Amino acid sequence: MAVTIVLTNQKGGVGKTTSSAALASGLKGAGYRVLAVDLDSQGNLGFSLGLDMEEEHTMCEVLKGEIPVKDAIRHTEDCADILTSDILLSEAEMFLTGTARQLKLKNVLDDVSSDYDYIIIDTPPALNILTVNGYAAADYLVIPMSAEILSLVGLIQLKETIESVQGSVNPKLNVLGILMTKYNRRTRLSREVLEMAQTVAAQIGTEVFDTKIRCGVAAAEAPAHGLSIFDYAPKANPTVDYRDFVEEAVQKMHKGA
Repeated sequence: MAVTIVLTNQKGGVGKTTSSAALASGLKGAGYRVLAVDLDSQGNLGFSLGLDMEEEHTMCEVLKGEIPVKDAIRHTEDCADILTSDILLSEAEMFLTGTARQLKLKNVLDDVSSDYDYIIIDTPPALNILTVNGYAAADYLVIPMSAEILSLVGLIQLKETIESVQGSVNPKLNVLGILMTKYNRRTRLSREVLEMAQTVAAQIGTEVFDTKIRCGVAAAEAPAHGLSIFDYAPKANPTVDYRDFVEEAVQKMHKGA
C-alpha cells in the first residue's frame, strides 16, 4: 500500500505546488512508483510536471464518480503518474455531499494504492472540503512555508484543522514536518521566522525540516519549460535543496514506520 503525503498551507505563494512537484519527481527519480494528485482547481501541478492539460479526464470527474480513477491517471515516462485538475474542481463544495463526503478521496485512492509506493497530494491554498479530503486520505502532512511573517498566520490556523481531523476521520494523521522555502540564512527575517516556526512546530507535535529551500529562479522557471526542477537546473541551489529534502523526508518516514 502506498504512503500518502499531503502538502498543505492555506496561505498561497509559499512554494506548495513547487514542493509537491519536486517531491513527486524526486521520489520517482529515486526509483519509487509515484502518483501525484492535484486537488487544486488551478491545475498547476500537472502543468508543472509538463503535461498537456487539454481534453483529458480530471479529478473532478473522478470525485463525482463519473469515471474510475484508473481511467483518469496520466502515465508518464520521465515523471510521476498524475491525476490532474481544472477549474471545475472549485465546485467541490456542491458535489461532495453526504455523510462520507470527507472520505471521498480516500476511498477513490484506495483503488490504486497498491499500484504505488507513494501518493503525493497538492492541496488548494484554503481550508475547504478538498483540503479536508486530502487530510483524511493522508498518512503524513508536509507544511511548506516561506520565510515571511504572513506565512506564520496560515501555519497557526492549520493547527486546529489538523487536530479536528485527527479527532475524527483520520486519527493516524502525522505531520512529517514544516518545510521552509524562500529561505536566506543571511537575513534576520528568515532566522526570526524559522525560530517562530520551530515554536509552532512543537505545538503540533512535529519539527522543521533540517533542509531549507533557498531562493532561486530555477524553481519558478522549470514549469514554463515542462520540466522538473531536477531536469531543468540540476545544480541550482533550490534543486540541491529539494534533493536533500526528498532524502530527509524518506528517512523520517522510515524512522517513524
